[in-house]
Amino acid sequence: MQCYRNRLVCLMATAITLITLTTTTSAQQSVGRGAPDPMMPENLVGTETKGWWAGAGIPPEYPPIYATRDGEIPAGVDPLPVDIFGTRDFYKDEDLWFDKRYYKCNSPSGLEQIWGAYEVAMVGDNPPVTAAWGFCDRDYPREEIVSPYPFRTAAAHYQALLEETKAKGGPTIHTQATLPDWNGRYDRRKDKNATWYYGAITQVPTYLTLLTPEYQRRFVQQMYHYTGSSAPQWPGSYCWPEGFMRRLAQYGGSSVQILMTPDMVLDMRNAAKTTLTQIQIGREFDMSGVVPRLGPDVPQWFGETIGFWDGDALITWTSNVQGWISHGGFEFSNKFQTIEIHTPFADERGEGLKHEIIMYDEEAFADPLRIVQHMDKTRELNEGDPMVYMECVATNYPIDGLATPTTPGYTLEYDMPNIPGRPWADIWEKYHEEGMEQPEEEDFFSFE
Repeated sequence: MQCYRNRLVCLMATAITLITLTTTTSAQQSVGRGAPDPMMPENLVGTETKGWWAGAGIPPEYPPIYATRDGEIPAGVDPLPVDIFGTRDFYKDEDLWFDKRYYKCNSPSGLEQIWGAYEVAMVGDNPPVTAAWGFCDRDYPREEIVSPYPFRTAAAHYQALLEETKAKGGPTIHTQATLPDWNGRYDRRKDKNATWYYGAITQVPTYLTLLTPEYQRRFVQQMYHYTGSSAPQWPGSYCWPEGFMRRLAQYGGSSVQILMTPDMVLDMRNAAKTTLTQIQIGREFDMSGVVPRLGPDVPQWFGETIGFWDGDALITWTSNVQGWISHGGFEFSNKFQTIEIHTPFADERGEGLKHEIIMYDEEAFADPLRIVQHMDKTRELNEGDPMVYMECVATNYPIDGLATPTTPGYTLEYDMPNIPGRPWADIWEKYHEEGMEQPEEEDFFSFE
């Protein structure tokens, strides 16, 4: 584990993680999958403008979740003299980034929605000083987020699972007749406490401990432009690519269609656009490039995926991913890779697929991270309305650094974004960070 701040806390977390690893490995049958699911807390950190409701609309039976609002300070909390809502330069506040009060104890999703992105605003009548507070006494354990497995790379993890499967006589070679019947339509569970990646159960400083210093800075920059400048640059607003992690975000990719053959499994999900994962069964990566790949040595928006079967478990490795961003989530680099395991489950809510994702990114992550999600099967492929293939038609453009709706016939001067770089940050730094001391950063994608 690489500890970049709060070293004592990180060392203690390391010890806890090692104890957990020893316990779970002995209890499970695999060294690389099947660890106990991460805990689900009963409470949200806040602010949640529509409470526990995770859909469109504002049901009255789901009131907002917050500690205090309209400028009131929570009891027992000593506020900082400056926070992310009112700072003149968040770059200069680096010593405060790991203090939850700097964010008014809000979660990442709380900051994302506080100006009304989720239909209800919680900034009060005199923002930013009247922005609502989250609960300072709530957080999520870091050890429930980092991977419980002993691997530092996706390659090592995949190889260990493959060797484990070979030792049992596998991998399983399915025909169409023996293939598990997972064809169908699924709804991924969107309960706000279902996973840390939805952003509602974790304080921002805990989230920062998951990232390397450069990506900590990028995440704080992102949180500032959700709050202090109120200038989010969500890719979907402009019909930019959705990026690999959009398929796992709370409000995108939750409607899933799975189509299976012995040679390939297709995973289609809808957000602003349709995301598509092609799982190529039995193939091997070309290891000669910058990262493992199947096609040209060029990053792909959804990466390239290989996999194999271990009985009724589908194990996959995704590499060659284009670095990008996701709603309320971290940025990730072109070195991002995942190991993913799909297994069937049945519980009191029905039947479906458990999706375990272990994420590796030596550039962006301090440690490998883990997400566990559940998808409930809702119907067969040929039942109900067909899945709509989503295409995005741009009507918003970043005019003066703000996502601005336009109408047919409107003429505007438009700066072509540097899509392979960080177009959201280019807009922030040009329009919303005047006078701030932006750190020097080498632009690998500049053509000037």
